[in-house]
Amino acid sequence: MYNFVKRIFDLFFSIIILLIISPVLIISITLLKYESKGPVFFFQDRLGLDGVVFKVFKLRTMTHKNRKIHKQVFKNDPEVTKVGYYLRRYKIDELPQFINVLMGSMAVVGPRPCLTNIEHLYNQDTKFRFKVKPGVTSLAGVRGSIYLSWPEKWHYDKIYAENANLLLDLKIIIKTVLVVLIGEKQFLKIPKIK
Repeated sequence: MYNFVKRIFDLFFSIIILLIISPVLIISITLLKYESKGPVFFFQDRLGLDGVVFKVFKLRTMTHKNRKIHKQVFKNDPEVTKVGYYLRRYKIDELPQFINVLMGSMAVVGPRPCLTNIEHLYNQDTKFRFKVKPGVTSLAGVRGSIYLSWPEKWHYDKIYAENANLLLDLKIIIKTVLVVLIGEKQFLKIPKIK
């Protein structure tokens, strides 16, 4: 029942959000095109439910060039454009992922979809993140996100996968709004991993 209700919620929530944010997306796309050459959208292979690979939608925030190695990018990275800095700071670059939610490859809340090239880093907690759909926002995302190590993120992913329910989803959505307004570093909470 939870999965059915969650899917209905995801569909309605995504449609409403996309309608509300469409002016923000249009302005962001215009600024991106004005500032630098290259496509405005960035597509990347990520791992979803059951480890299935899918393309995640994002707004491009870095200079346009081919990259063979994908890494965690922080706000002071020299390859992040001026417009890209603000898109990242306010999570605007992630908003196109609501298209992924409409398509069914993602949910509003779930573990963030991870890169396909970090399998060598997996630990015993990693398998839990593939038992649920990846999300636009996550428990790890409201506990420090990019400031957490992979094992720390996967620890929170396991907690979410084992306790997923609508109330928890709602709490994560509300906290996500606070993270966007205040900044994710303010919510950093390093878990104690056994």
